[in-house]
Amino acid sequence: MNWLVVVAAVAVAVTFAPYVAFGVLYAVVRPSGSPAAKEPAEPTVSVVLPTYNESGIVEGKLEDLLALDYPMEKVELVVVDSSDDETRDIVREFFADREHPELNLIEEDERRGLAPALNDAYAAAEHEMVVKTDCDSLLPPDVLREAAANLADPDVAAVTGTNVEVLGGSDVESGYRGVQSHIQTMESHLDSTFIFHGPFSAFANDAITPIDPNSLADDTELALRIRRRGDDHRVVFDPAVQYKEASHSAFRKRRTQKDRRGMGLIRLLVQHRDALGSYGNYGRVVLPFNWWFMIASPWLLALDVALVAAAAGVAVAPLAGVGVLAALGAFVALGSRERLGPLSPLYSLFDTQVSLFRASIELLRGKGDGTWEVDEELREAFEN
Repeated sequence: MNWLVVVAAVAVAVTFAPYVAFGVLYAVVRPSGSPAAKEPAEPTVSVVLPTYNESGIVEGKLEDLLALDYPMEKVELVVVDSSDDETRDIVREFFADREHPELNLIEEDERRGLAPALNDAYAAAEHEMVVKTDCDSLLPPDVLREAAANLADPDVAAVTGTNVEVLGGSDVESGYRGVQSHIQTMESHLDSTFIFHGPFSAFANDAITPIDPNSLADDTELALRIRRRGDDHRVVFDPAVQYKEASHSAFRKRRTQKDRRGMGLIRLLVQHRDALGSYGNYGRVVLPFNWWFMIASPWLLALDVALVAAAAGVAVAPLAGVGVLAALGAFVALGSRERLGPLSPLYSLFDTQVSLFRASIELLRGKGDGTWEVDEELREAFEN
């Protein structure tokens, strides 16, 4: 057997071995729902809403929050705004004749980035449960009650949820979120999950700690820092905690949204590499798995493609290597156009690996800051 074929086969086997092991563990554990001992609860709630030039959507978001099935006299809204449009005026006018929920509007004179704004908002939040949500997301009526039921468990200090409807109709993102939900459910039953989601995450106020002002993964960083406070500070995923968020399917359009998220998560893992091996299964299983998925696997996958193409060209025929690359190109083209049918979740994972590979390169080049650029197309998808 040609040595290049052997090397390619070994490389592919090494790349996918952790995923096979995780799948076997999932089949053994069979996790379902939240691992928290959920109990009905009705704590006071601070909803944190960061805004930047949201004049076209902020009123709809405020209406969405007021429609939640929760006593508004127990809710305060902390809006931290750095807009240069009419966003804060719209917020003030919306609450002008409303007694509840109470409004705390933090007005920033300059745009410093999301993490510093969130640190200020969290410091200003006065209630027992602090919820972070984004302006371009929608929440179901029961979301606060589901979150509170998780935090009623004394060993749970934070909870996040799942995107149940991708606004804009991206099957690629839906496929990825479906796979991600299974992974996060498994992580939570082992100990705690790694990724927390901006559209909805809830935290026990007394567990909140400041995050890095330069963070690119603010929600996940806060959850990680909370988990590091001790074994009675688990941070979990509950599929009953739901939200809706917009996303793209097209390959090029997804890069801006996904690559930046990837940069934040990779940088966070590296910054907290000392947590590996500590904090129970969180440091022994969950963090190593995410290291593999986000840092090692994207580079190995790129190596796999090169080795398989080279091996095919040597062992089969010179044009076979070109055929491998052409097949991959067709896979990407069909996947980004949502024409792969049942293979869409597989494409969504490949797409995520591409973003993580690109993100790692950008980080090595010293790129990345704490400010978000507004994606006008996603805003349109959200409004529609």
